[in-house]
This record gives sequence, structure tokens and C-alpha cells, in this order.
Amino acid sequence: MIIPRRISLFCRSNMFLTTRAILLLFGGCVMIEYWKYFSLLIKHSLKQKEYTHAVGVANDVSLTKYAPSNLERYFMDNLSNLGYNETSDPSTCNIWSDPSITTSDIHKDLIAYAKDLESHTLAVQEFEMIPDLLTTIQENSKFSSIINHNVCKTARPHPDGVRGLFPNSQLSLSDSGYIDPLLPPMRNNKICENMRYLMSLDYLVHDFEAMCRKLKPTSRRVLIDMGASLDFHGREQPIVVLMELYKKFGFSFDHIYAFEMTPSDPKKLFTDLLPEKYLPSYHWINVGVVSDEGAKLNPLHSILKTFNEDDLIVVKLDIDTSWVEMPLALQLLEDKDGIYHRLVDQFYFEHHVHLGELSHNWRGSMSGSIKDSFELFHGLRLKGIPAHFWP
Repeated sequence: MIIPRRISLFCRSNMFLTTRAILLLFGGCVMIEYWKYFSLLIKHSLKQKEYTHAVGVANDVSLTKYAPSNLERYFMDNLSNLGYNETSDPSTCNIWSDPSITTSDIHKDLIAYAKDLESHTLAVQEFEMIPDLLTTIQENSKFSSIINHNVCKTARPHPDGVRGLFPNSQLSLSDSGYIDPLLPPMRNNKICENMRYLMSLDYLVHDFEAMCRKLKPTSRRVLIDMGASLDFHGREQPIVVLMELYKKFGFSFDHIYAFEMTPSDPKKLFTDLLPEKYLPSYHWINVGVVSDEGAKLNPLHSILKTFNEDDLIVVKLDIDTSWVEMPLALQLLEDKDGIYHRLVDQFYFEHHVHLGELSHNWRGSMSGSIKDSFELFHGLRLKGIPAHFWP
């Protein structure tokens, strides 16, 4: 389908249309914006040659929900060849320095991606905070029954959107737009040179414009945080950095459900640790989550399911207890009710597996292999849940 340029110009320039015609053409202009995005999805899927590698219960999922980058596809196809199926704490940083570990072409792609990621990090840092996107969408909806998503363009970190910062085309494409490919060492690759980047979120890539285009005037923005300590990582808490990132790009959470098992002093939490701007939306639940399906303290059941697919929902899981974490992650993957993949827009999980670079940090909490982790996250992505490694 090709939309002639003259129609687009006509939408903007003709001032003598009847009211009915204006509404019809306005709707056409909005649909053009949607078509541009979905055309990218189709184009990207074709470029990936309809890649159908899936794992476990994700085998029957249509690729229309996810198109992995060439780099991600390579690692998914070679997990065992690289020794990532071992539980002897294999190292992974050598892929970034030694071309013989993978192939010369893959190594070139890795280096190119790292360079693009640097550009992305700088662009995000220099991006000036924009007003709340949903508020603008709601205000515009008062004058038309057609949802106007033009404001979503303001969330672009580059004139061509986030993809413009990655000219080497190594981003993966999900239902929530472009995202970072799944790569070793399962977080910022700069830890291979300096562990001070251990808690850095700079390796995460979000397509806030695409996420904005999914919003409806009635949407709610929700964060479910399982493992919500605000004093575990010192002065700069990763979850606060993430919330600040979303706010910077026009997403202010209406509800933040924070579950934390470790007893905390409420006065210290609300006075010293939590930034004031999050106080109106912050629900502090100072108990541990459980993984029993249907249990009140299983947030996937008692909280997530109370929302709908028009809402923007972000889930973070990091409680350092594998026998609770893994059942929860698998519930998202199995999705018995066929609802989780329609609800979760972004999922972050620190999966403690036998990974050489982090074995000192994770120690006795490690369970399973790197291969297990990649297959879990890739399976979630194929299901329609954009899953990211969490630091």
C-alpha cells in the first residue's frame, strides 16, 4: 500500500473542506502515522527472513510480535556452541575482544553496535524533558473522536526516531517498538573493561515514540516493582533511574506498586529515599511477593490482571530468590489465560545464572545456565513481552 504524497499535503494545506471531509482526512493523516510504524515492523520482519527460533511454550507464537536483530539471532542459534549451556560460570566478555570466538562478521557487528549504543547514550543524556504525553493526548481527544498521536514525535531522541541512532541496524523490534538485542554479558558490555558500569542502564534501549502511540485517553501508566528496596544499591538506585528515564520521555506513572520483603523504616523511605514527585503514585507494600498462582501476594494475579491492554504496564522483577522469581517469570511465559502478553509493555528481570563476569556478585544465588536465561528472555519476547536483562 502506497499513500500518495499529494494526499499528505492536502491534509495539511486545504482550508476549505466541509466539517465531515476534514474529519475524514484528519483520520487519514493519523492512519498514515500508524502505517509508517507498522510498515517498519513488516520490513524488519522480512529482513530477518521470518526467523522462527522459539523455545518451550513460545513455539506456537507468530513472529508478528517480535523480530530479533541479526546479532540476537546469531547468539540464540549458537548458545551451546559458545559454551553457554554450561554451569561452570563461563565468561562471555571475550566475544567483544576476540573475533575468533564468534565470526569476523559478527564481531564487526558487535563493535558497530557498541558504537551506536554510545551515540544512543549521549542522545538520551542530552534529551530535554518533555511534557506528559498522555495529558496532551487526553486534551486533544476533547475535540475529536479520533486519537491524535502526533505529540508522540516529541519523544524521538533523533529526527528519525530511536532507529536513527543505530545506523548499523542491530536493534530488535517488538510490539513496543525497537529494543536492545539480547547480548552477553546480560547487561552493559562496558563491565568487560570496568566494573563501575555494573549498575548502568545505558545498555537498555526504549522506543518511547512507539510506546506513546499505544496510549489511549483512558490509559493508565503502571509500574509493578518486585524487589523495591531503595537503599540496596547506594545513592543511585536503578529503579529510580528508570522512573526518571520514563518521566524524561513523557511517561509519568499513575501507579507504582513497590513490593519489598526487607523491613524498612517508612519515615526514612518517604522522607529520604523516595523523590517527592513520586509520592502521589507510590504504593509501598513492605512484604515479600509469592509465586503461587492466584495468591493475593502474587502481583501478576492481584494487581496486573486488574488493568487492561490499553494501559501501559512496566514490570520489574529482582528479588534475588530464584525459587520465587523463576515461577513468576515462567507464569508470564506460559501465560495460561492468554492475557499477560497483552498487558505487559516492558519487563525487566535480573536472572541469576552461572555467568563468569557476575559469579562474584551472584555467588550462591546462581541457578541455571546463560543458555537458559537467553531462551527465557527470547521466549518472552516471542510471546509479545519485551523482556530486558536487569542489572
